[in-house]
Amino acid sequence: MDLTDFCAHCLALPGVEETTPFGPEVLVYKVAGKMFALAIPEDEPPRVNLKCDPERALELRDRYEDIIPGYHMNKKHWNTLLLGGRLPTALVRELIQHSYDLVVGSLPKKARESLS
Repeated sequence: MDLTDFCAHCLALPGVEETTPFGPEVLVYKVAGKMFALAIPEDEPPRVNLKCDPERALELRDRYEDIIPGYHMNKKHWNTLLLGGRLPTALVRELIQHSYDLVVGSLPKKARESLS
């Protein structure tokens, strides 16, 4: 998956907005005002951060060389993925959904229902 596909996949999820609160060099994807993904397009290969269940985060880091602890994030809850082409596209899509679902699951019921 390349960065363009990553961004498009994030934006295709219900209620997602792309923002740049840290400046134009970092794209932040939020649902109901809460961040679930960010991308650093200028890095080569591009890096993206995704929220992840802590146990699963460790398993993914052990299994994939291109998944590392979250860069500039809480390393317990965030992973950084290097989009250099070695990670399966299906895995990256699934991890985007996982991150989104973690954030949506933490929202108040009314906010969750408004996304359906």
